Amino acid sequence: MEWLSQPEAWISLITLTVLEIVLGIDNIIFISILSGKLPQNQQKKSRQLGLGLAMITRVLLLLSLSWIMTLTTPLFNMGEWVGVTNPEILEKAAISGRDLILLIGGLFLIYKSTAEIHDKLEGEDHENTAKAPMSFWGTITQILLLDIVFSLDSVITAVGMAQHIEVMIAAVIIAVIIMMFSAGGISNFVNNHPTVKMLALSFLLLIGVSLLAEAFEQHIPKGYIYFAMAFSVLVEMLNLKMKSKSEKPVHLHNEPLEEK
Repeated sequence: MEWLSQPEAWISLITLTVLEIVLGIDNIIFISILSGKLPQNQQKKSRQLGLGLAMITRVLLLLSLSWIMTLTTPLFNMGEWVGVTNPEILEKAAISGRDLILLIGGLFLIYKSTAEIHDKLEGEDHENTAKAPMSFWGTITQILLLDIVFSLDSVITAVGMAQHIEVMIAAVIIAVIIMMFSAGGISNFVNNHPTVKMLALSFLLLIGVSLLAEAFEQHIPKGYIYFAMAFSVLVEMLNLKMKSKSEKPVHLHNEPLEEK
């Protein structure tokens, strides 16, 4: 526990906690959308359990750093299958365990987001598209699958930011606790505003594409993605504000009262 007396460790803890919360936004959005399809009495439980599983997944990955490092070791090379000899191309064509996880997670997120957007545009009760309500554990299974994918980013960030494993674990736990308290409000806001929900689904689609690109060694800076998301949210907030004002009765200034 020597790190408690080190100022740089506390700075790392605060910085890493903030980054974990930022990196967890897409996770909260995904959990909010999935939990919104459950009965009202199960939604809070699914959000809390989903975030709890996210925390456990991150901590377990942090405690398995030696195994995490092996995920970057190439398993096979697609370039060799087609007879490529250029070293630079071969290096980019190598597929590791991390790449496979990102590939599967990205495809799943793209599929899930596209399916949800289709349902919202066509109507969930559209002809021949009626679906049985999703079960509680079916929802938790999907959340757990994406938790693993999102946790990779979180753990890699933590390893790069801090030197002490205790600092990394503490930052993850603090960030998840904060997200647990805010998840309910975010979930209600997203599910109560159709345009915001569509925007959230578009975010998830964007994250899925970025995961897919990462799997093929095409790095998309996260700053660009989060800036686009933040700008879109700002525009949508202005739209909601304008809409709420337009729904109020119009009062003309200095309008004389009509005498009866």
